[in-house]
Amino acid sequence: MSMQAARDHLAKFGLEGRIREFSVSSATVELAAVAVGCEPARIAKSLSFLVEEKPILILAAGDAKVDNPRYKARFGTKAKMIPADQVEELIGHGVGGVCPFGTKPGVTVYLDESLRRFQVVYPAAGTAASAVELNLAELEKASGASGWVDVCKGWRPGE
Repeated sequence: MSMQAARDHLAKFGLEGRIREFSVSSATVELAAVAVGCEPARIAKSLSFLVEEKPILILAAGDAKVDNPRYKARFGTKAKMIPADQVEELIGHGVGGVCPFGTKPGVTVYLDESLRRFQVVYPAAGTAASAVELNLAELEKASGASGWVDVCKGWRPGE
């Protein structure tokens, strides 16, 4: 169901043909990079958090890590990841396939500045063996992102 929800959502933007399905797992950044054939940083990982008990997704570059002070400054609370056993229930996709396409109502999506380094990125497409190739404008539009945030570290030179 999760892949179909993502496919149906992407079809609204004419992007369903960009979905790649793999015979191997793409559940982690490293596995996804191997499956796609790109550097890990180009994998747009979906990080699931609760803010005021409401689910949010932050898409970030594969080499970025959440910076707690930046996160707290932006969202006014400590970063609280959704427990793995609740991700599918709250977001609509299971761990390894979480993406901003075809999520449950009420999920707010943000894009992290770490992605802006790339023309093309590869978020998951609803399963732990899929990805979709999108440029940043397509990602921004198809994800319905509420905006760009700067809450990650480890991707800037010298960090």
